[in-house]
Amino acid sequence: MSQVVLQIPDESLFALKWTAEKAGDALRMAAAVKLFELGQLSSGGAAQLAGIPRVLFLSKLADYGADTFTLTKEELEGETRLA
Repeated sequence: MSQVVLQIPDESLFALKWTAEKAGDALRMAAAVKLFELGQLSSGGAAQLAGIPRVLFLSKLADYGADTFTLTKEELEGETRLA
């Protein structure tokens, strides 16, 4: 697994009332949501980037104002078969 290191000003963490760990989790989730919205990652790939299960990722999309239902017809049919 690759690692990316971000430098975040202490003032930003203080303003957000975040620990460094929370900032990492929040930024990973935000990046995953945006890449999913742009169609650059599937929901499964975005969930993996966020470090959470796919079902949880899909349920959190609304918290970010992102559309949950961007599945193609084929993807939706595959999901219904799994249900």
